[in-house]
Amino acid sequence: MAEITNELMFELLKKIQADTNNLKQGQSEIKAELGALRGTMISMQQDIHNIYGVLGRHETRLDRIENRLELRELAEAQAKFEPHP
Repeated sequence: MAEITNELMFELLKKIQADTNNLKQGQSEIKAELGALRGTMISMQQDIHNIYGVLGRHETRLDRIENRLELRELAEAQAKFEPHP
């Protein structure tokens, strides 16, 4: 069996430290990517919220237009039965 020396332990510790640094660097890259994804998701959520707001306004306008048309149609139908001078 190989003899364990201080030099061997030192080399093993350097390798462990290098591996740990690589893991930390990879973890920080993943954190940055997750931050970018989170920002993208937030902006998409805001866009969807804005779209729903616009659709709500359009629905309100269409409801008002439909109400006006129904009133006009009722008035036109009533006019057919009233005598004209």
